[in-house]
Amino acid sequence: MGKMNVGIIGVGRIGRVHAQSISNNIPDVTIKAVSDVRLDGVKEWAKGYGIENVYDDYHKILDDKEIDAVLVCSSTDTHAQISIEAAQAGKHVFCEKPIDYDLDRINNVLKEVEKAGVKFQVGFNRRFDHNFNRINQVTKDGVIGDAHIIKITSRDPEPPPIEYVKVSGGMFFDMTIHDFDMARFQAGCEATEVYAVGASLVDPEIGKAGDVDTAVITIKFENGAIAIIDNSRKAAYGYDQRVEVFGSEGSIEAKNDTETNTILRTKEAVSSDKPLYFFLERYMGSFVEEMKQFFEAIRNDTETPVKGIDGLNAVVIAMAAKKSLEEGRPVKINEIV
Repeated sequence: MGKMNVGIIGVGRIGRVHAQSISNNIPDVTIKAVSDVRLDGVKEWAKGYGIENVYDDYHKILDDKEIDAVLVCSSTDTHAQISIEAAQAGKHVFCEKPIDYDLDRINNVLKEVEKAGVKFQVGFNRRFDHNFNRINQVTKDGVIGDAHIIKITSRDPEPPPIEYVKVSGGMFFDMTIHDFDMARFQAGCEATEVYAVGASLVDPEIGKAGDVDTAVITIKFENGAIAIIDNSRKAAYGYDQRVEVFGSEGSIEAKNDTETNTILRTKEAVSSDKPLYFFLERYMGSFVEEMKQFFEAIRNDTETPVKGIDGLNAVVIAMAAKKSLEEGRPVKINEIV
């Protein structure tokens, strides 16, 4: 397969990130069409990327025989249905996380994708981050021996709007799910038990909405490794993203990316740059790389790097974490599936 045409369904923030990644970095892929339920300003934005077709009905993308793949970047409650329809239309599918909040619906997606024989990739972009991918490679190569402890810090600079919190499925599904996938990625196996504690310490409105904004989660894995994840909706100093794997023969750690890596030392203080402010600055390179690898899998007829089962298992951990938080006890994964 030479040049490919792609359609993007949903051009809110993440849909536009992917459009930028493809347009600026993947010359053999053309964005032929985009769709969104709200078209205010979309046509003007699309024109800037040379996208000629803008629809309010995504079925027009699925009906276009010239479109080879679709990116499902719409609201989470539509991911499963659109993915199924896209697969049935013979399109390769890139689906943003989570695939769905319901395991039966996720399994239906995976079944239809397999039946259609199309590629399916889930949008866990952090696997493609230059730092975290390096940790994974070092760990897989056995350089630090057997993994014993995986530590993940993930803290946003500001909480999302309360309107988003009310429909997001909760912090474990819209934020920590990236960390659940990262823990699986670094452990190299599946989780067996989850224990979560949380509180609403950042914004009382988040608590009123039935969610938490601060949490610590521990996860036990099949190989004996233990992961510790700490989350906050607000880090006053910026986007705090760190990972460490401690093993039997050593450890490897990724610190925050900063504007520069300089350290200023004077008699008054020792200072360095704050972390990059948010995910667009911190992870833009990973968004580009995940798109490149998705299209390479299509072109070379190989497995996608983040498969549907990865999307399913991250949701299973999120469900176990939610149940643990609600019931105040460790939850075995086999209680969920």
